[in-house]
Amino acid sequence: MLKNFQNHRGIFIFLAFFIIGVGLISAPQGVRAHSQETSGDDPKLVFPVISDTQIGRAEGGVQRFENAFRQLNNVAPKQDAFVFIGDLTSHGYEKEYDAWLSVFNEYIQPQTEQIIGIGNHEYVGPTVKQAQKRFLKKTGMDSLNYSKVMKGYTFIMLGEERGYFYSKEQIKWLEKELQRAEQRNPNKPIFVFMHHPLKNTNYGTDQWYIDKENQKLLRDALSQHPQVILMAGHTHYPVSDPRQIYQNNFTSVNSGSIAYMWTESGYLQGEVPPVEVSNGLLVKVYDDKVVIKRRKFHANEWVGNPWVIKTPIQKKNFKYIDTRDNKKPYFTNDAKLSVVRDKTTSTSVGIKFDQAQDNLLTHSYNVTVKNQETNKITLDNKAFSEYYKAQIPNPLTLPVNGLKPATIYKIEVRAIDAFENKSKDTLTATAITKAEHAEGMKKLVKQFQENGEFATDQAAQFLKIHLTALSLYEENELAEKIVKHMEGFKLLLDHQKKNKLISEKVYDVLKANADYIIQKWK
Repeated sequence: MLKNFQNHRGIFIFLAFFIIGVGLISAPQGVRAHSQETSGDDPKLVFPVISDTQIGRAEGGVQRFENAFRQLNNVAPKQDAFVFIGDLTSHGYEKEYDAWLSVFNEYIQPQTEQIIGIGNHEYVGPTVKQAQKRFLKKTGMDSLNYSKVMKGYTFIMLGEERGYFYSKEQIKWLEKELQRAEQRNPNKPIFVFMHHPLKNTNYGTDQWYIDKENQKLLRDALSQHPQVILMAGHTHYPVSDPRQIYQNNFTSVNSGSIAYMWTESGYLQGEVPPVEVSNGLLVKVYDDKVVIKRRKFHANEWVGNPWVIKTPIQKKNFKYIDTRDNKKPYFTNDAKLSVVRDKTTSTSVGIKFDQAQDNLLTHSYNVTVKNQETNKITLDNKAFSEYYKAQIPNPLTLPVNGLKPATIYKIEVRAIDAFENKSKDTLTATAITKAEHAEGMKKLVKQFQENGEFATDQAAQFLKIHLTALSLYEENELAEKIVKHMEGFKLLLDHQKKNKLISEKVYDVLKANADYIIQKWK
């Protein structure tokens, strides 16, 4: 037996290397993403960072907070700290705090250090003094701003002293705490938390940020220490977007929101799309790096690759910068755009298309609608890829509204990624709105005739004559005759299609219009 094994030893070795090689080559994306986090040692620190439960509003029920807590305890059963950075409540009412605490006290791991900050919504109902006193009493925090050292790592919480405001005195205190942290160990990251982000750091901070007053002082204080990792909430912008981490003098990260999502205006889905989105972060600190994982609580899954910050942190090694990505999104060769027939009306059409691919995130699309007759752009819309949803829809279906009846449009879709790189290629389709009456249908027939969609001019003329008679019935609101006449019109269409006098496309469009008018008058 031993001799037989020795004779085949070379084959076994070859097979072993082959299997290992195949495993390395074909490991799925999720495995490769996870490998960025693994290290020879266990993490020195593990802590979640979440915000904005806003208990007390419709979207701010305890269920989403409870769901997030359960998942965090499942994926991180041994947490060193639990960080919550503001807007526990919607109005700062006692009953809202009590509801928040009912979940927090049930699920908080007993060994964790509790790090809780105040947000602007805690100031909505009570006076400033009442709000601060209530926050400290309910959460058990010693003060609004404080510093803690855990396993040699510094945690600094900033607390707004009224909505959106941080005083010069607090910023001076911050400067001293940062200096102390650096003196303890200049090679370790310093974790700073505040409810409001600084302007023009993360996604959404061009609109949502602290007041101009003292913002420069705060930014200058943080900028002296590249090892700072500032974590904020407030914006409600989804963590799925890669711009939620940004490095410039220091690192800024946004935690998203537990309660609901907010995002940019000017998109077809609106600033607050009607869909559940609940986000947060899990941070793991190793000797040589900090790993930040993004969580979609509404989908019970991680988002993309973890963000990895090598330590000691140095500005020259910053990689999460404005110019980090210049790769354009692209459509695959088999991608297509089509019109959804049952979503087409006289003033709108529905479109459906295969989503574009991108190395980081296909964020949105530019949807351009051009009137084929005038060759002028009618609409130039933006639409999210709906990347924030639990399951990203593919194909994506969108409404295109504000169109004219009985009009032929050319629709073009171009992909845009999170860093505003635009796809070179586009998807195109022709859409035709339905006619509301006979004159509109005659207009369509005329355009189809000019486009060469009829085998003979006589075929188009027969349809026009039929529609002229229909106009007389419409003027007199003779519903029964209108319906009967349109049924005859459909028979004429069937005849022309059978004898190849009309194209398949024109047949489908005019038949759909005839059904639309019949339904209108029935």
